[in-house]
Amino acid sequence: MLWDASVMKGYAIEANDGRLGTVSDFLFEDTAWMVRWLIVDTGHWLPGRKVLLPPSVLGHPDRQSRRCPVELTMRQVRDSPVIDTDRPVSRQIESYVHEYYGWSPYWLNTVAAPVVAPVDPLRSLSLELIRVRPQSEHGNPHLRSVAVVTGYHIHATDGEIGHLEDFLLDEADWSIPYLVVDPRNWWPGGHILMSPRTVREIEWVDRSIQLSISRQQVKAGPAYDPSKIPDRANESLILKHYRRDV
Repeated sequence: MLWDASVMKGYAIEANDGRLGTVSDFLFEDTAWMVRWLIVDTGHWLPGRKVLLPPSVLGHPDRQSRRCPVELTMRQVRDSPVIDTDRPVSRQIESYVHEYYGWSPYWLNTVAAPVVAPVDPLRSLSLELIRVRPQSEHGNPHLRSVAVVTGYHIHATDGEIGHLEDFLLDEADWSIPYLVVDPRNWWPGGHILMSPRTVREIEWVDRSIQLSISRQQVKAGPAYDPSKIPDRANESLILKHYRRDV
């Protein structure tokens, strides 16, 4: 099932023994176009703190209750490394979180599996040291925030086409099969679905997305209807339109 990233923002994250907080943002990798982390705002439970959780721990989101279960306990999350999610997230920081939970890093192409909270006092001490280490000023250059990139101006090969309105996320593997484009700055039409494989570069300095296709190709793309979110079976048609291999 596909989900609008904007719709999932604010969903409650429910641990096995209580509510952890709400979805604040998603971090995605712009090379694989995969969601790698959820940023969860813990609210009043852990005031002023946000935590990183991989999508592999998520259960099925409930659209009616706006909730999503995770296979974790509140203690596991409470004792996890304290991370400043408002600063760039480096590969080293990602490794700290993976190490704490006992998960295999996604860049090793293995399946992540949650384990029980650490009880070894020596290991717990090392995690306390992680909390006070200064974070790197340089994050993973391919790890980007959905909230930040949303709104970026989109430039085709022959000029600007509009801006990025939203991301569609596939619950099956938390990939990003579609981007939602608002072309009204250039053409007074409806929203358009676009394959992320047409993205050539994302530039944070001028808040822009550079494409490898023309404005006409984007304009002729499939229209986006929020009430009829496409499924992955339609992806080959969209990729065919943009002349990309499946």
